[in-house]
Amino acid sequence: MSKEVVVITGAGSGLGASLARRYAEMGSHVCLLGRTKEKLEQAANTLTGNDYSVYPIDVSSKIEVTETFHKIKQDVGAVDVLINNAGLGAFDLAENITEESVHSMIDINLKGTIFCTQEVLPTMKDSNSGIIANIVSTAGLEGKVTESVYCASKFGVRGFTESLLAELKDSKIHVFGAYMGGMKTEFWDGIFEENEMEGLMDPEDITDIIVNNVKPRKNLNVDQVVIKNH
Repeated sequence: MSKEVVVITGAGSGLGASLARRYAEMGSHVCLLGRTKEKLEQAANTLTGNDYSVYPIDVSSKIEVTETFHKIKQDVGAVDVLINNAGLGAFDLAENITEESVHSMIDINLKGTIFCTQEVLPTMKDSNSGIIANIVSTAGLEGKVTESVYCASKFGVRGFTESLLAELKDSKIHVFGAYMGGMKTEFWDGIFEENEMEGLMDPEDITDIIVNNVKPRKNLNVDQVVIKNH
């Protein structure tokens, strides 16, 4: 029997790298996707075994996404689990957020999630199986000071996730949204002081919750989990 193929975007650090380690421990073939090949390879070096593959990609590019997922299918087979984790944030008062930052957040956080999902849906529909997990953040549930555009992008991901749930409700494809608060990762480097980082959540704890809630269970479906800081 072939191994489960798990694709994780933003896998070079933080939660993405933690999820990659967990799925590797579980015996899956893990595809690590992200912008920086060096970071992906560093993350890959922490995995159990060597059943993984690395794909540098800009998820905001439809062409790159299409080419990469075609290569994944050729290299290791159809995707069983897609975790849309890639994301970035630029935080300031609404009027101060630069045009470049606006484009980056909408392109990577929202369009990247849409593009990657579009690539796996046809095959998942053909087999009537698969998991799509979108890492959204609590910024997709409520507006926050200095996070207006980040929230806008994440509200978009929430809308996309809820629409997928509606479209796929009669199928066996599992769609899941994770809405969590701040984690202790390099995402916050240069934004939070060291003492502020102390109150953030451990990515390993978030990984536990995500993995336990996306796995198929009989007569049960968890479509979203909200995880907040104390």
